[in-house]
Amino acid sequence: MASPFLGEMLGTMTLIVLGDGVVAGALLKRSKGEAMGWIGITAGWAFAVLAGVFVANATGSPDAHINPAVTLGGAVSTGDYSKLAVYLPAQFLGAFLGGVVVWLHYLPHWAETPEADLKLAVFCTGPAIRNTRANMISEIVGTFFLVFTIAALVTSTSGSTGTFSRGVAPYLVAMLVWGIGLSLGGTTGYAINPARDLGPRIAHAVLPIAGKGSSDWGYALIPVAGPAIGAVLAGLFVRILGL
Repeated sequence: MASPFLGEMLGTMTLIVLGDGVVAGALLKRSKGEAMGWIGITAGWAFAVLAGVFVANATGSPDAHINPAVTLGGAVSTGDYSKLAVYLPAQFLGAFLGGVVVWLHYLPHWAETPEADLKLAVFCTGPAIRNTRANMISEIVGTFFLVFTIAALVTSTSGSTGTFSRGVAPYLVAMLVWGIGLSLGGTTGYAINPARDLGPRIAHAVLPIAGKGSSDWGYALIPVAGPAIGAVLAGLFVRILGL
């Protein structure tokens, strides 16, 4: 039953359950983790990436991208676009399902939390200062360094190239995501992953969340387009450098 589609879907779902889950724990009222702060959130997302990669590997995806930006950047750097048609739908579906699971897990806490913006923040990103150009630049920069640094860290599919072995790579990628969150995430919440933002945002829009407000569709293009642009630029840079 294992397949690349299943692996990317379940890996991305795991990423969102644990990633959005730590945000819910930090923001929703009467959670034992309420007010844990930015350090806790960024650490939780790093562990979410680690878990998502292992699940994706175990269920059929040796690449374990769990991020359309990583898939797109890899396609641009190699010239092989064949994985896009399989990986991208799986990643977006997995992200949506992950949002649904988080809603179910924290079911009593939505009604206890009066702030609609905090409920939305569990599912998707939003800017600290709303400025379209600056927000887009932040997502481009964050994703560029995600994709470029992964290219510097991770071995090829065969394990024959790269600085580190495939067994170590997931831990290094998780540390990279933690570092990006701490260093660059304060501006937009560092989506750096179109599926991570859009899938749960759709879940927020369709689920009967108690007291929810707008899904902020006016901002939704930035955490999708910004990471896509950053990934393309990183892929081109990797190709030029010959990594």
